[in-house]
Amino acid sequence: MLLFWATPISPLLVAAILVAELLPFVLGAPLAGALVDRLPNRRLLITALVFQGFAIASVAPLMGQPAFVVALVFVSGCGRAVAQPCISALVPHIAGEEDATRGYAWLSTGRSLGSMAGVTGGALLAGAFGHPVALLVDGGTFLVYAVMLTLVRSERRPSGAHEARPSALAGIRHVRRDPVLFAAIAGLAFCVGTVVVVNVADPAFVRYVLHGDEFVLGAMQACWLGGILVGNRVAARLRSVSQVTQAIAVAAVTTGIGVLVPAAFPVVVAAGTGWVIGGVSNGVHNVALNAVVRLRTPEEMRGRAFAAAGSMVIGANLLGTAAAGGMLLVLGPRTVFALGGTGALLSGLACLVFVRRALKREESPAEAGLSP
Repeated sequence: MLLFWATPISPLLVAAILVAELLPFVLGAPLAGALVDRLPNRRLLITALVFQGFAIASVAPLMGQPAFVVALVFVSGCGRAVAQPCISALVPHIAGEEDATRGYAWLSTGRSLGSMAGVTGGALLAGAFGHPVALLVDGGTFLVYAVMLTLVRSERRPSGAHEARPSALAGIRHVRRDPVLFAAIAGLAFCVGTVVVVNVADPAFVRYVLHGDEFVLGAMQACWLGGILVGNRVAARLRSVSQVTQAIAVAAVTTGIGVLVPAAFPVVVAAGTGWVIGGVSNGVHNVALNAVVRLRTPEEMRGRAFAAAGSMVIGANLLGTAAAGGMLLVLGPRTVFALGGTGALLSGLACLVFVRRALKREESPAEAGLSP
């Protein structure tokens, strides 16, 4: 919705909004992880949601000033940077360790259903009453979510003295030193960094290639979100580290295929089909990323590990988003789609190779340590 509003103004504004939303994840990962591993998570999450809600609602009266819009999106991103690892660390305490992957799948399903309702409702509100009204309602949904969380009784309460817990950078070191975890997250990050260019190009693709409006954009996004629902259920069946990590790689390949479909066949039906494929892959990634971090990380440092993993993936997202703004100045949206889909496909194939090598070395440590 906000991106569609920004598209006629400048592709650089679209990129700036996306960068402002994502930058706090990269810059604030150590601090966000430290907060999650030091404060009661449910209360921290409620605070972050209220923070986001007020920031988004404040955009409505300032839409005539793009600089203020970007600044407020950045403020909202700061709240989200804390909320995301907080939710990931809290889920095993709500669902139980054995059912945590299924819990992540239900969480992603709830987010997808909410996003589908939000995309549809946002398009209707923006079309009927204007973007400021839609943004006020959007900000209110965060406050509703915060109120609902007050009814949840489960809590993650980090224990022990602060000095006994991992340092702020321990999550980053943990991810880097675990070959399996690093291969999976790095592969996903490369996939995201290449395919994210379509987020910037998507409004232009709908407007100038498909000759659609907000409703066509909303329908395409609904196709992606509908695919996520299917991907969530597929990923909920994953149990072992091997299954989860290889699913991340395969889903990167299918993400590329999904984006290449509308690039090759620029009609609404083909675009919707490609977005369903991409959504299924996205759903697998949403669940599998949380699952692999949980499976490879001690409970006491999961906040930092989730924040570190998020910073790698979202950092790649940020770089790709920044590059996309410049790409759209010299390339058409269809070409940008083709480049993004190809990059995701190749990233997935490379990820599969490195994940399998890391798993094989872990299964045969003695052989891995032999020198020729």
